[in-house]
Amino acid sequence: MSIKLVVFDIAGTTVKDDHDVSKAFREALLKSGYEVPLDLINPLMGYEKNLAIKQILRLHEHNDAKITTELVSKIHKEFVQQMIAHYKTAPGIEPLPNVEETFAALRAQGIQVGINTGFSRDIADTIVHRLKWVEKELIDHVVGSDEVELGRPHPYMIQKMMIDGKIDRPREVAKVGDTEVDVREGQNAGCKYVIGVTTGIFTRQELEPYNPTHIIDDIAQVINIISK
Repeated sequence: MSIKLVVFDIAGTTVKDDHDVSKAFREALLKSGYEVPLDLINPLMGYEKNLAIKQILRLHEHNDAKITTELVSKIHKEFVQQMIAHYKTAPGIEPLPNVEETFAALRAQGIQVGINTGFSRDIADTIVHRLKWVEKELIDHVVGSDEVELGRPHPYMIQKMMIDGKIDRPREVAKVGDTEVDVREGQNAGCKYVIGVTTGIFTRQELEPYNPTHIIDDIAQVINIISK
């Protein structure tokens, strides 16, 4: 059964990220009085960001009554503002090596290319617009975590793309990402290939316990994997 859709994560998988997302997350938390080191934030960056905020707060706030919807929304709003400003104006916002070439090669074979993310759709659109991926005809789908009932590790973002792309079988889908939660999303969706990449937050050793079908160092290797 041939692959008809490949779903890629954004930060650390297809777009260069020097811990920029984690740093913005840290600053947003700090503005509300929570000082959290990057090494605790990094593993959560693939998750839907409201969920990540709640998880961080539960580790640092002993009074659960203080973890209100209002507090989570305040931190998330600050994070979104920082991320949109960053992706609009910061220098060095660029695809990782071989990303655009891989997108083009997949689409030349008639395979749909999807982008999904733990970001909300407004941040995702800012990135896609900055890189001109729609104008370059490199992608078919973009889904943010706020467009579905639950973000990663739940399979709903992938399933939304399958519906939009008229793809019936998850075994016709591959998922590519750089974090544990990317891997689990692909597994929960039933994807034929669940490919971890070492260009982002997680090392090969950190990805291995989650049992992706493949771990790669260069996104161009996706072409060979799905052609087998």
